[in-house]
Amino acid sequence: MFSLRSSTTTIAQVTGGVCHSRHRSCFHSVPINYRLSHPATRNPLLAFVKCSRKLRSNCNRFGMATFTTRASAQPLQNADELIDSVETFIFDCDGVIWKGDSLIEGVPDTLDMLRSKGKRLVFVTNNSTKSRKQYGKKFETLGLNVSEEEIFASSFAAAAYLKSINFPKEKKVYVVGEEGIQKELELAGYQYLGGPEDGGKKIELKPGFLMEHDEDVGAVVVGFDRYFNYYKVQYGTLCIRENPGCLFIATNRDAVTHLTDAQEWAGGGSMVGAFVGSTQREPLVVGKPSTFMMDYLANEFGISKSQICMVGDRLDTDILFGQNGGCKTLLVLSGVTSLSMLQSPNNSIQPDFYTSKISDFLSLKAAAV
Repeated sequence: MFSLRSSTTTIAQVTGGVCHSRHRSCFHSVPINYRLSHPATRNPLLAFVKCSRKLRSNCNRFGMATFTTRASAQPLQNADELIDSVETFIFDCDGVIWKGDSLIEGVPDTLDMLRSKGKRLVFVTNNSTKSRKQYGKKFETLGLNVSEEEIFASSFAAAAYLKSINFPKEKKVYVVGEEGIQKELELAGYQYLGGPEDGGKKIELKPGFLMEHDEDVGAVVVGFDRYFNYYKVQYGTLCIRENPGCLFIATNRDAVTHLTDAQEWAGGGSMVGAFVGSTQREPLVVGKPSTFMMDYLANEFGISKSQICMVGDRLDTDILFGQNGGCKTLLVLSGVTSLSMLQSPNNSIQPDFYTSKISDFLSLKAAAV
């Protein structure tokens, strides 16, 4: 494996910006420790987008590129060996812990076993509809003892990212999403507008009609939104295109999500895609597979990334999230990804290991004994 790494967090990492060929991932880097007032970075993704679209060699003036070839994933055979090799397990939620409102079989016993072995458990979800506190209640309803400090949702990541760049408190955030984003922004001390309240608003397209928008909006945050409508698309588009320096932030770009355990539903990526089309800009993604949350977690808990195993059901978010962060990775087949998808010649993302569900930790442990 050939890999070049930088100690600086990059825009490519934050956006999850990856250009896939069959056996290659190319990351284009731009430092993110910018400030909104810096003239060269009014649009922090401009350099990244130009590079990622055309793969020009002169992208190196902004950073670096890495090329990585990975061996095929191996079926998990010795659970104890993997468990003993790391200090922390990061679990995705949808498709790993639950589907919709149904707990996946064997999850409570598996988590209890890992805690008994002294492992730190962290739960990361791209679903932005709930705040950390609200997710804590969902875990409790499902009979799982998980503290709020162990939960990191992309709604929280959006607010944490704004804090990390010293987003001005006098600026406002337009929310295309649900209550989770609003609650996290409020806890972080930011003014916001939009959200579910705009779900019932309509536009009457009369001759000469001009839609007004708040010129103090400095960021538009787009997440999964069951109240999505044309009013929100137009309002957010005006803010992004017409307000100088306005950030376009996406909580995630997931194609599908598990609203119920009966089928897959269109995910937050469908809402984000509408704004990509209308603004002709790429978003800054704070959820998986961007490494923003991974960096935040490593700093928050003082964890070495080499001592983390990321467990998820999606190749292009969960597994890539772990790989971008330098962690071990385990794919479970209890959610979005099937074995045929993993082994497809068109798939370039290979985890270290795969297994059917996280409770295999128990059965494979027993088999080893």
